[in-house]
Amino acid sequence: MGSLNVVWAIFVKDLRVEWRSRETLAPMCVFGLLVVFLFNFAFETAREETLRLLPGLLWVAFAFSGILGFNRSFAAERENACLEGMILAPIDPSAIFAGKMLANLVFLAVTEVVVVFAAAVWYNFSFVPSLRALALILFFGTLGYAALGTIFGAIAANTRMREVMLPVLQFPVAFWVLILSIDATSDALRGAASRDIAAGLFRVAGVSVVYAVVSFLLFEYVLEE
Repeated sequence: MGSLNVVWAIFVKDLRVEWRSRETLAPMCVFGLLVVFLFNFAFETAREETLRLLPGLLWVAFAFSGILGFNRSFAAERENACLEGMILAPIDPSAIFAGKMLANLVFLAVTEVVVVFAAAVWYNFSFVPSLRALALILFFGTLGYAALGTIFGAIAANTRMREVMLPVLQFPVAFWVLILSIDATSDALRGAASRDIAAGLFRVAGVSVVYAVVSFLLFEYVLEE
């Protein structure tokens, strides 16, 4: 029960800090909108091709927007040795990871809602027929990506070039969850057979759960370093 209280305290603290500063969510949403906006101009003369590439476009926007959030995830804790204080506190390090990951998950989820809505408007594409499958794919794909972003954000926080090191470290590891999420999203948007959509969803969920569990178990050693 104590660990759950710590998770909740860290999660609520990050949300309150963001509500007061607005330094994480706003840049993430703006960056995601810029990606969709620029792609809209790049493929203006080939609308059908744009719709075929829409799943990749969405996940590119999610991935790079997430990097902005992950870089800010441990920014407050770097000041005044707050992270060291959290490490020395008599709490389970995995609770710190869980609280941070939940906050990153919420920030990414809000960004994804904004980006999907913008894509629907600018590309005149309806997500309603595939909304249920798309929501599940986005949830599990974002879960795995947020878990990786949280642990690599902690690693990069201790480096001098943290803004550069985070994507360099994270993207090679996040390759599979991004690729599988793009494939599953493509099946959902083009109205593939239910078994194909379910198979893609299970692959995304499996990889994301593995990433989340491994990140959860390794976070203690990351903090020690």
